[in-house]
Amino acid sequence: MIPTIASSRFFRFSYIFYVACFFIFLMAPLVVVAVFSFNDSMFPSLPWNGGTLDWYFNDTEPKLGIFHDSELLESIWTSVSIAIATTIASLALATCNAFLFEREQFPGKNLLYILMLTPLVIPGVILGVSILVFSSSIANWVEMQFGYDIEALRPGLTLVIIGQFAFITTISTLVISARLRKFDSTLEEAAMNLGANRMTAIATVTLPYLKPALIGAGIVSFLMSFENFNTTLMLVGSDAPLTIAMFDRLKEGSTPVLNAVSVILMTGSACLALLSLFVQRKEA
Repeated sequence: MIPTIASSRFFRFSYIFYVACFFIFLMAPLVVVAVFSFNDSMFPSLPWNGGTLDWYFNDTEPKLGIFHDSELLESIWTSVSIAIATTIASLALATCNAFLFEREQFPGKNLLYILMLTPLVIPGVILGVSILVFSSSIANWVEMQFGYDIEALRPGLTLVIIGQFAFITTISTLVISARLRKFDSTLEEAAMNLGANRMTAIATVTLPYLKPALIGAGIVSFLMSFENFNTTLMLVGSDAPLTIAMFDRLKEGSTPVLNAVSVILMTGSACLALLSLFVQRKEA
């Protein structure tokens, strides 16, 4: 709807009704998940048997709360560790990529840019399988030739980080590049005219300007790594991240403790989103 163009009352009502239905469609599943995390039942579904906090704080079976479920808590920490490692690695390479594609001119630049975007159009399962086959082939060859087994190339946390890093770096690059494209490079030249070298100018002038993009890309990278399932499923070893642990629980039979986990994740994601908005508004 364009405010400057006159429209009928029926059209305005229809537009508001559509927007309301759209947000209800988005929010209704989240509300249902949250509500049933307080259901005093062994199943996250109707009938409603009354409210309870057992699925959060109870320390005994069968209603073991999330804060006393060592398996799920360990899987959360595993996911956090993977997400932190992936985010740091992605931001480091994405920042270099942004400077490479926005500041430099070299033969094959467009082809390299297209190759960088390729992981975004490859299904996560295919990406995971490809990385697994490639890494296992290298590990098997090294083991046959030298009798040494490279554990990092076997299914496990390291391979999960590599798999997520392969496509999350692309997204971070796009976010940081968009911000760098708006930067006035004459500010760097002014810093160098005042005696700073190139690296000092970038560290004191350019990177502070990129801070909102770096924080935003970091939050997006962390959340995408934390909730990733398809690629992780193909590369995971014995230490299961949260998404895999929840999937295994669902196969055994779901209980409202998974709803409680979902509520915690929704709260954490909302806090990170608000942090990103706060930083961007403060820097605007």
